[in-house]
Amino acid sequence: MKKNLITSALLSCAALTSFSALATGPQFYGRADLALTNSNEGIATQNQKDGLVIENNFSWLGVKGSEKISDAVEVLYQMEFGVSNFDNSGSTFAARNSFIGIKTAAGTALVGRNDTVFKSAEGGFDLFGNTNSDIDILVAGQNREADGFTYYSPKIADVMTLNGTYLIDDNHVDSKGNKISADSMYAVSATFGDKAFKSHNFYAAAAYQDGISNIEAYRGVIQGKIGNVIIGGLYQHSESKDADLAHLKGDSYIINAAYVMDNLKLKASFGSDNSGLGKYVSRYVGQDDSATMQTVSDVDLQQFSVGADYRLSKNTLVYGHYTKYDGDMLVDTIKADLSDDIVTVGVRLDF
Repeated sequence: MKKNLITSALLSCAALTSFSALATGPQFYGRADLALTNSNEGIATQNQKDGLVIENNFSWLGVKGSEKISDAVEVLYQMEFGVSNFDNSGSTFAARNSFIGIKTAAGTALVGRNDTVFKSAEGGFDLFGNTNSDIDILVAGQNREADGFTYYSPKIADVMTLNGTYLIDDNHVDSKGNKISADSMYAVSATFGDKAFKSHNFYAAAAYQDGISNIEAYRGVIQGKIGNVIIGGLYQHSESKDADLAHLKGDSYIINAAYVMDNLKLKASFGSDNSGLGKYVSRYVGQDDSATMQTVSDVDLQQFSVGADYRLSKNTLVYGHYTKYDGDMLVDTIKADLSDDIVTVGVRLDF
């Protein structure tokens, strides 16, 4: 009996070893990111509440992996879920990037839900990403979309990639539940350099989207690292394709800088927007209040942020920042004040 048990255990270990040699994964991973925030108005906070709040900054859980089906073809998969059970939002899970894909010498193609290539063109530019000072508070087009195809080319001349997103338009509706009227919904981008500054000390991107979330937009991003200093800039022009909001169009500018010293990163950012198509304006009037959005005009919004990140270990980061929103707009004929002051301290753990 004991010999049979030992033999079975050895055979099981051998089988597991053989399988692991054929595939990479599945790999379980996640992030827990919580912050304590105080704001006057609560427009930019994750739960859109003023005063002292706890913010869940897009914590997530996921599983991913790959498997070679030949020397030239590799199958990829990922399922990722936002986790909101830290707060009283009522929804434990939310959809994030989840797809099945294939990787060959001709590039990588994914099917499912994914960041559009217009969004991912930002690279590592957003120094305050996933917080109440994310660039999506000002600029449109920061979309994660389902029912679509994503393509990334292999790196050309070790410096450039060409990328595309195409959505199956029959699966998409606008905020009022109506099918988006765009003839097609797609995005394209070209990226240069390295967003992590490992193989190159610069990153640049140009991107265009049409129809996705009823927005037509183009953007340019540039970022460079000189010694311990990182500096960058983003320009974007956006126009609403919604017939009721066609008057909303304009430009967004963001410049930022960071200084990295061992485990400490000091950072600052300044942005301006007059399109009114970012999250700040829609949240101010109410996310689903399309009638009020139709009367919005003359948007003039600025965002200024300063902060610091400190890495306690490879997987644990503490951070803090101060952000000031300032500006105004017309709602019908009434001038609305868009100002707010935000102080945030938080901790992020990756695993």
